[in-house]
Amino acid sequence: MRLTVPAVLIAFAITSTAASWSAQAQSITVYKTPGCGCCTKWADHLSENGFVVTVRSLDDLSSIKSSLAVPRVLRSCHTAEIDGYVVEGHVPANDIRRLLQQRPDAAGLAVPGMPLGSPGMEHGARKDPYDVFLFGDGEQTIYASH
Repeated sequence: MRLTVPAVLIAFAITSTAASWSAQAQSITVYKTPGCGCCTKWADHLSENGFVVTVRSLDDLSSIKSSLAVPRVLRSCHTAEIDGYVVEGHVPANDIRRLLQQRPDAAGLAVPGMPLGSPGMEHGARKDPYDVFLFGDGEQTIYASH
């Protein structure tokens, strides 16, 4: 098979994009309380989607959430840090991946509460609609809707 220069360039671009995702900081640190099963399921969701997950169990997460400036209205049961961003709650892996690719000027993403059907909160076929918020500098905007 003979490849033309444009075909080689396209193949290189595709390979480079995949390699850059692999080379990016995929390590994520998840802070959760010891007995939280849905937090463990969310960490599993991230692992299944290519992230290297470190779980830190703490009895109280309020100081972590405060130090990372997670607004009270956006708080959930677990908090994570990845490549300079905060991820609060049951944010889908694809939304985190998009955040890391787009690199917006923000503190991070959050899914407030614990919506059924979000990653880690699966409950049969039931899926409640929920929003993922981009937050920072006292502002919050909808980043994705599921």
